[in-house]
Amino acid sequence: MKINVNNKPVETEATNMQSLAVQLNLPESGVAMALNMKMVRQTDWEATPIAENDNIIIIKAACGG
Repeated sequence: MKINVNNKPVETEATNMQSLAVQLNLPESGVAMALNMKMVRQTDWEATPIAENDNIIIIKAACGG
């Protein structure tokens, strides 16, 4: 299915946010994701399904200033 990740089209077989995080090789900490402009807790990623044309924003924590 096609989704948008950080405003870029991505083809995925992932069915939930957790499997998408694995597909994208995201680190286990320091990452936040929003689904259709709504933040989703990392503890809820596995229970949060994704669908065709969903918009996902990924934010990674960075050190420095």
